Amino acid sequence: MTYAERIIEQVKAKNAEQPEFIQAATEILGTLQPALDAHPEFEEAALLERIIEPERIIQFRVPWVDDSGKVQVNRGFRVEYNSAIGPYKGGLRLHPSVNLGILKFLGFEQVFKNSLTGLAIGGGKGGADFDPKGKSEMEVMRFCQAFMNELYRHIGATIDVPAGDIGVGGREVGFLFGQYKRLTKSYEGVLTGKNLLFGGSLARTEATGYGAVYFAQSMLEDRKESLQGKTCVVSGAGNVATYCCEKLQQVGAKPVTVSDSRGMIHDPDGIRLDVLKQVKEVERASLSRYAELVPSAKYTPVGDYPQGRNAVWSVSCFAAFPCATQNELNLADAEVLLANGCKCVAEGANMPSTLDAVHAFLKAGIAYGPAKAANAGGVATSQLEMAQNASMQSWDFETVDGKLKQIMTNIYKNAAATAAEFGQPGNLVMGANIAGFRKVADAMLAQGIC
Repeated sequence: MTYAERIIEQVKAKNAEQPEFIQAATEILGTLQPALDAHPEFEEAALLERIIEPERIIQFRVPWVDDSGKVQVNRGFRVEYNSAIGPYKGGLRLHPSVNLGILKFLGFEQVFKNSLTGLAIGGGKGGADFDPKGKSEMEVMRFCQAFMNELYRHIGATIDVPAGDIGVGGREVGFLFGQYKRLTKSYEGVLTGKNLLFGGSLARTEATGYGAVYFAQSMLEDRKESLQGKTCVVSGAGNVATYCCEKLQQVGAKPVTVSDSRGMIHDPDGIRLDVLKQVKEVERASLSRYAELVPSAKYTPVGDYPQGRNAVWSVSCFAAFPCATQNELNLADAEVLLANGCKCVAEGANMPSTLDAVHAFLKAGIAYGPAKAANAGGVATSQLEMAQNASMQSWDFETVDGKLKQIMTNIYKNAAATAAEFGQPGNLVMGANIAGFRKVADAMLAQGIC
């Protein structure tokens, strides 16, 4: 049994109740053995045993009062995973599904994603099992303030810098930042994704979606292909999906789908961004509302999806952009995509493809951009926001977007070169994992046993 295999078995034994974390650990550690063989000092220093364990896990209760005056209690978390190359950095997720296993998977992935950006940021993740859907503005504010009443003790501009994730957009970041400032009397870049009025960065909202498209372009350029004139399918309807669609349109592609937790839209004429933003950002409504406003669009509720599958991936396309949530694309979905001629998959969400689906994409030899590489644009631009805050400057949109595009290009080149170095050209899963791991591992070695 190899070193990596031994640690995977230990992870399974110690974390049996955390399937998402086991999945992420298996996917990453399962590709590292070539690097471990080349660097026996990693095993001698127990690097995998150390890197697999979070440096710190904080769990706390979040009591708040709803509009009817009833006390509600949620469970809050912050997983500070690894700070070898910089302060902990990673989003906060507000969703009923949030638990420690999901946040450990997200935090572990974040360590290597952040390393790939080339920027000085470690990895972390947090959130709560609070559902902002159906809550009033005041309820969301009271929850965010109650959440920050505990979180503020553990974060800071050079310690841990949270951002948004599912359920946490500009509104929630604003409430969190206001309470942090109130509690600490400190005006600092402790959160990213802030409003432009108080330290936010232009292009941060667009960054993850734009970055996924930039990464897809880099993959396709090496294959003498492009997105120009191509039909694309996108899942999700939040910031990542919306701005993925926007950038696809800007580069001449045609995104024809979006989805939410209740169903999907297929608009063969191309997604109308103005309508999507109205429905999701202003009305905060179901995508069925989109179909009411756009005659060419067909709405399919989740209950009518093919059994065990996501209907988004049944639409014929040249490129697919999973931008919703983890494990939204399984082996059956992957097989349908490939049968319908899909040549490129760039992941905008975190671990949206199951391991079987990933193996199918790799076996087919298509251009496949794994999440930790393809969706790193959001955290990269968060770090650019941190840099602007630290220097008390504000860069224009073109400057930030230009830096984002260069970062995504560099991530692709690094992952591709590393894959070729270890004898698997084109395998960006291996390339991204080893490239991200080596930087963190070398830093940990240099800092001693800590």
